Amino acid sequence: MADHALRPPSPRSGRPRRPTVAPPPSWYRCILAALSATAVLLAGGVTAVRADPTVADVERQIDEDWNRLEPVIEQHNATRQDLAGKRREADALAARIAPLQSQVDEAMDRVGKLAVRAYKGEQVRAVNTLLGSGSPSRAVEQLVLLDRYARVQQQDVRHASELRDELAAAKVRVDRAIAQLTGTEADLADQRRRIDAEIDRLQRLRLRAYGKGGGGPLRPAPCPASYPGGPAGEAVSFACAQIGKPYSWGAEGPNAYDCSGLTLAAWSRAGVVLPHNAARQRRATTAVGRGALRPGDLVFYYRDLHHVGMYVGGGWVVHASRAGQPVRMKQLDSSPVHSFGRPG
Repeated sequence: MADHALRPPSPRSGRPRRPTVAPPPSWYRCILAALSATAVLLAGGVTAVRADPTVADVERQIDEDWNRLEPVIEQHNATRQDLAGKRREADALAARIAPLQSQVDEAMDRVGKLAVRAYKGEQVRAVNTLLGSGSPSRAVEQLVLLDRYARVQQQDVRHASELRDELAAAKVRVDRAIAQLTGTEADLADQRRRIDAEIDRLQRLRLRAYGKGGGGPLRPAPCPASYPGGPAGEAVSFACAQIGKPYSWGAEGPNAYDCSGLTLAAWSRAGVVLPHNAARQRRATTAVGRGALRPGDLVFYYRDLHHVGMYVGGGWVVHASRAGQPVRMKQLDSSPVHSFGRPG
């Protein structure tokens, strides 16, 4: 029995027994568990990154980005307005150059003729003739006339010099204005490219979140809530009539508007001229308190005054909000209010 127990099993006696494998040590099991947990966390992180942003996320991002972009747009409007003024100044200076040049040419022509006559000895002969006239009183009278003639000649020379200096100064101012305008135009062209690219990016975000719709009703309340009459009535009626028209930066109608362009166009209907810039509109209007607010007053937003809308009563404002959204109504306090202004 003992020898049989020591002999290896015969291949014919049945299946061979599998070798016994020892279980992995505890530290190895801990590493596997940690790796599995890390893989799960990584998978969850990738899923979170790839998840589409919600509408609220998109609106929040657009608001933040637009509040950085709109001040640039309003500064662009102010610069463009300054540019137009400098062009008018340059045109006025250029218009002065032509007549000044004509006057200089005429004066120099007269001086030249006098010089030629003096060179030919006409004045010397005239003096000799006068002195040899034999009449002292007659000679004195003629000398007085000759002195006056000489003074006229000196005045012609002086006037020619003054006109030439004035022309040169005008030319310098024109050249400086043109150089400044050229630099401003180049800067505006660069700003326009950057603004357009940023607007396109924000618009893609909106379309991704909303498609071609969304954003709620454009006229959620009567517009205006009450009619104030007079110039304010004309302005507020015009603003309400623009609801639904698209936003376009730098535009002041009639087919599209930006924020200060809308208020400018509305009050222009009432005969009131406003600058195309929200901060400048604030300076051009009379401050009013919230309790005295009435339809037609302007509502200025944010600390840097980069946005403006028109109060239409009932706690509502009409404004051209931002790219991708048409002119619409919003509640007065939906954005941080800076102050109120009354045109006219």
